[in-house]
Order: sequence, then C-alpha cells, then structure tokens
Amino acid sequence: MSQEHPYVFHLVQATLWDQNIASDGTYYPPTYEVDGFTHGTSNPQKLLNVANHFYPDVEGHWYCLRMTVASLKASGVETVYEGTAPVGDIQPDFEGAGDELFPHIQGGLKPAAVLGAHKVIRTDKGTFLSIEGIAD
Repeated sequence: MSQEHPYVFHLVQATLWDQNIASDGTYYPPTYEVDGFTHGTSNPQKLLNVANHFYPDVEGHWYCLRMTVASLKASGVETVYEGTAPVGDIQPDFEGAGDELFPHIQGGLKPAAVLGAHKVIRTDKGTFLSIEGIAD
C-alpha cells in the first residue's frame, strides 16, 4: 500500500456526484461494470495527467473527491494498490503510468467516505488545468 501519499482521489463528473449526494446513494463510475472497481489516484501530481488522458472528451464540470483508505474502509469498501489499468476501453498509456501503484477501490463511493470534493478547472476545449486545493 502506498503510504507516501495520504489520500485517495477520484475524478468524477459533477452532475453524477451531485445526483448521488441528493439521493444519499452509492456512486459507481460509468465504467465500473467493465473495470470491476472504482479507479483512484494517490499522487496529486498525477491527477491532471490522468484526467487529460482519460477524460478530455467528457464534457461538463468535474470534482476531485478526496478520501483515505481508512474513510473508504469505514464506509465498507476495501482499497487495493495495483498497477495501472484501462478505464473502459482507454488504455493507461499516459506519462508516469508505470511509476507507482494506483488505488483501486473495490466498490462504489458513499458520501460518508469523502472528506472533500474539490472543483476541477478546465478550458473550454476540455483540458484539465488544475484542481482547487490539490493540483495546479
């Protein structure tokens, strides 16, 4: 397990997370059935590379959810650190993909597991520029 970075981050479309908060449900990403887990990133310096590799064509506002392995476990979900994996049918061939292990969350995300939802700043063309309070 990666102790170098204390948090587990997950990038999520704001509309999907807002709907989940309103229903107090468990959020599963759109590629969950294909991937078999919820993708995460621990190293904040990798977040913008991940976002710009996997999600530049997905329109709309985004959040970066900040959690810990402990907050996820308290919500009933285990986290396993593994090598990079595809998101849906997009291969993980981004810069830095093989440098470290990534947290794979073995279930959906409950609001109680989330310590903060940080606004993601993008250009009009979809490039991810920064994440308020985390990465810029």
